Amino acid sequence: MNTTRKGCTLAHCRIWPALCVLLLAGLSACTSTTIDEFRQAETGISHDETVVILGRRQGAGYETAADFVQCVGDRMGRGRDGLSVVPEQQFVDALFPWFEPRTAPLRSDDLQQLMAQPMVSEKMSQFGIRYIVWLDGQTETTNRMGSISCTVGPGGGGCFGFGSWEDDSSFEARIWDVSSHTAVGTISADANGQSYMPAVFVPIPLLARVEANACNSLADQLKLFVQGG
Repeated sequence: MNTTRKGCTLAHCRIWPALCVLLLAGLSACTSTTIDEFRQAETGISHDETVVILGRRQGAGYETAADFVQCVGDRMGRGRDGLSVVPEQQFVDALFPWFEPRTAPLRSDDLQQLMAQPMVSEKMSQFGIRYIVWLDGQTETTNRMGSISCTVGPGGGGCFGFGSWEDDSSFEARIWDVSSHTAVGTISADANGQSYMPAVFVPIPLLARVEANACNSLADQLKLFVQGG
């Protein structure tokens, strides 16, 4: 399944509103988000079962941002149909050291061996974990163009210029079913957008909220997926 969503946002101007109107008249920070889903098995979750969302981290050189992991978990827990999501750090601390970056299972095949550990099995039962969701990805900024210069003089100061750049958020969620020790699906979210920074006296950022859009779209799709929708 493939879904694409688009949206545009405008910055709020509090200084020199008339000037802001002129600057923003032709500019908006737009984002496009694409969701891909691959289902391998049927899913479902009961009211007493929970989900834990973990970020893939491979040493100091690469890691999925903890803020993004928390964002997805918070979004999945909202609303009348919100799921019970175990906080990542609470889960990792309770199951130390099995889910530390160097020892965490990399494949669903490793889950069965892991569950053979009495402590792991006991903690999973205490938390009521039905699904483990592994998040992997990051946001990159590319194609920076333009420049802004600022000066200060006896009569005051200001900034002049124009800058722009592209932001691209690419994240993948792999869902493991703890009850069957299998991988049940994969969902990916790709969000990209163009951000602008015009400056006439003061810089006015027009930011494309690519990571926030990726978080919201991915979380909504994950909720539907584990519920069996």
